[in-house]
Amino acid sequence: MGKTHFHLNNMAKPKYIAKSGQPWTSTEVKQLKSMGGKVPTRVIGLKLQRPVAGVQAKAQEIGMSLKPINKSPRSKLK
Repeated sequence: MGKTHFHLNNMAKPKYIAKSGQPWTSTEVKQLKSMGGKVPTRVIGLKLQRPVAGVQAKAQEIGMSLKPINKSPRSKLK
């Protein structure tokens, strides 16, 4: 029996990663910079329609951290 082969490139990409593999626009980079550290990486990926790995790679490429900025809850009490 012959093996069935299929190519992932021919399959439609889910909308949430529709831009996977496409070059980043300057607008997308600005959005990434504005959300970085404030919004979870997964949510950034969903908003920009990019896979999480793509968001992480772009952040590293531009020297940006995606780690959340921790704010002390006590700072608001003073």
